[in-house]
Amino acid sequence: MTENPFLSPSPLPYQLPQFGEIREAHYRPALEQGMAEQLAEIARITANPEPATFENTVVALERTGELLRRVLAVFDNQTSAVTNPAVQELDAEFRPRLAAHGDAIHLDRALFARLDAVHAQRAELGLDAESLRLLERRHTRFVRAGAELPEAQQQRLRELNAELATAAGVFEQNVFAANAAGALVLDSADQLAGLSEGAIEAAAANARELGHQGKYVLSLLNFSNQPALAQLTDRAVRRRLLTAALDRAAETNGPVAARMAALRAERAALFGYPSHAAYVVADETAGTVDAVAELLAKLVPPAMANAERELSRLVEAAAADGVTDFGPHDLAYYTERVRKAEYDLDTAELRPYYELERVLQDGVFHAAQLVYGLSFTERTDLAGYHPDTRVFEVFEQDGTALGLFLADFFARPSKRGGAWMDELVPQAHLFDRKPVVFNNLNIAKPAPGRPVLLSVDEVRTLFHEFGHALHGLFSAVRYPSLAGTQVPRDFVEFPSQVNEMWGTWPEVQLNYAKHHETGEPIPADLLERLAAAENFGQGVKTVEYLAAALLDWAWHTRPAGEAVLDAVEFEAQALKEAGLSLAAVPPRYRTGYFTHLFVNGYSAGYYAYIWSEVLDADTVDWFKGNGRTVRESGEVFRRELLSRGDSRPALDAFRAVVGRDPRIEPLLLRRGLAVQ
Repeated sequence: MTENPFLSPSPLPYQLPQFGEIREAHYRPALEQGMAEQLAEIARITANPEPATFENTVVALERTGELLRRVLAVFDNQTSAVTNPAVQELDAEFRPRLAAHGDAIHLDRALFARLDAVHAQRAELGLDAESLRLLERRHTRFVRAGAELPEAQQQRLRELNAELATAAGVFEQNVFAANAAGALVLDSADQLAGLSEGAIEAAAANARELGHQGKYVLSLLNFSNQPALAQLTDRAVRRRLLTAALDRAAETNGPVAARMAALRAERAALFGYPSHAAYVVADETAGTVDAVAELLAKLVPPAMANAERELSRLVEAAAADGVTDFGPHDLAYYTERVRKAEYDLDTAELRPYYELERVLQDGVFHAAQLVYGLSFTERTDLAGYHPDTRVFEVFEQDGTALGLFLADFFARPSKRGGAWMDELVPQAHLFDRKPVVFNNLNIAKPAPGRPVLLSVDEVRTLFHEFGHALHGLFSAVRYPSLAGTQVPRDFVEFPSQVNEMWGTWPEVQLNYAKHHETGEPIPADLLERLAAAENFGQGVKTVEYLAAALLDWAWHTRPAGEAVLDAVEFEAQALKEAGLSLAAVPPRYRTGYFTHLFVNGYSAGYYAYIWSEVLDADTVDWFKGNGRTVRESGEVFRRELLSRGDSRPALDAFRAVVGRDPRIEPLLLRRGLAVQ
C-alpha cells in the first residue's frame, strides 16, 4: 500500500484532501492511529506538572486530534455521499469505537480536573471574549458529556453511547437498503405520463444504471412527498410511489428507533433530566422544553385550519375528475391542478428558466457577490471525492483568497438522500487554516446531453445549502471548536434560511432566471403569478413540517422506562395527540426514514427549522428595511454573525445585527398563519 495520505497535512491548496491518493485501505490504520495519537496528546496534558492554565490545558486541548479530524472529515463524507458495502462495514465497526474514544476524553477525570480548575478561575484570567467563550463552552461540553457523573453512572453512559452509535449505523444502512428496494420500476413510458420528456429520459437512464434495461425507475428521495407525484397522471402509479416512500424501512427501523429513543431517555435521566428533549434543549437557544412546545402549539391550530381549507379545494377538484376517494397520493397532483386553475401557474412552466449552471453562476454566486463582494473561480486542476464534484476557489472583493467550495449536486445510489453542507477543513486562526466546505444535493441527473432543469424547491435548496457554506467560509475565529456552523442546532439553520431570500430578490432572480434554450428572461407575468401564489399550499406544507417536528418531540419527550412496542402505532397516536392527524397529509418524514433524528444529530431538534425561521423572517425584513444598501447590510450580517461561529452567544449575534430580540409576526405573515 502507498504511504497513507492522511498521516500528514495535505500539500494541496487549503489542505484539500488528496482524494486521488486516498484508498479505502487507508481509513482503518489512519482512524486507529488518529485515536491513539489524540489520547497520547491528552495524556501529555494531564501529565504536565505545571498548574493548569488556559494555554497548557484549554488551548492544548484544541490542538489535539488533528490526524483524527483529517480522516473523519473524508470518511464521514464517503459514508454519506459515495458509500459502498465495504465502507458501510467499516462505519458500523468504528461508530461504537469512536463513541468510546469520545468518552475516553470527556470522562478523563484528570483532564476535567485541569479544565475545571481553569474554569473556576475564569473571572481572574483576563481572557479576551473569544477565549472566555471557548473555556465556558469546553467546560459545558465536558459536564454534558458526563465528566461530573459518579463512576457507576459513567460506566452506564459509556454503554449507552456505544449502543446508540451502533444503532445509528444500523438505522442509516437500513434506509440505504430500503431506498434501493423501494425504487419504483415501471415497464412503460406511458406509466410516466405527465412527466416532462427530460424526466422520462432520466428515469430510463436511471433504470439502465440500476440494471433494469428497457425499463424506467423512479428512485426515492429522502422525504415523504416525492416530486414526481405532482405531475404523474396515473393514480395507480402515484399510489405505488407514495406507498413505497411512506412504508420504507418501517419494519426494520421501527424497532431501532424505539430502542434509540429509550436509550436516549435513559441517558438523559443519568444527568437528571426528565427526557432527552429536556437534555438537548437546555444547551440550545430555546433553553426549555416549554419554550419549544409553546411555539409549536401556537402554530398548529392556524396551520391545520389553513390546510383543511386548502384540502377542501383539492378534494373538490378531484371530485370533478370522478375521484371520490381522495388520498395522500393525490395531494401534490391536485395541488398543482388547483394552483394552475386559481393562479394560472403550473410550476413546470418555471423549469426551463432554472437551468442548474445558470442558477449556480448567475444566481447563487451572483448573490454572494452582490451581498458580500465574493467571486468564484472553478479549479479544474483540483479533484473532488467523486467525478461529479466540482471545486471552486472563493475570493474576497479585494482578491484575497477566502477558501474552497466543493459542489456535489447529483443523486446516485451511493449517496444518502436530502441535502447538506459540511467541512473538509474547518477554519482556525490557531492553525493558520482557511476553510474548505462542500454542499451535497440530490438532483436527478438527466440523460447525457440534456439540461439540468430545476424545480422551484430545488432552486430554494441550492440557495439554502449555500447559506450554510457561507457560514463556514466566513468563519473568522481563532479556535477550531468554535468555528463556522458549530453553533446551537436551533440556530444553525438560520443563516441558510436567510440566504434563500436571494433566490427571489429581483436583482438576483432576473439575472439567473433565463430560458435555457433562448436566453430570454423569465416573463414578468410569470413571476407575478408565482408571487401571487406564494402562500398557496402553505397550510399543507406547514402541517407536513409540524407533523415531523412533533413526531420527533413525541419520541424524545418520553421519560426513561416507557417502552414503545410498535413504532407505527406510536407514530399514529403521537400525530393524533398533537392535533395533526390528517390522512391526506403525511408528515414530511416518517419514523423509518427520519435520518435527521436517528443518524444526523437532530434528535429533539427538528423544531430548529421553524425556530430558526422566526429569526430568518425577521432578518429578511431587516435586510429590506434598515436603510442600508444590500452590500452594507451584508457586511453587518457577516461581521456580527456569519464570521463569529460559536464565539459569541447565538442570540447576542442576532441582536447585534437586528438591534433587538426576534419577533414571530414576520414568520406568521410569511406562512399565511397571521390572523387577518
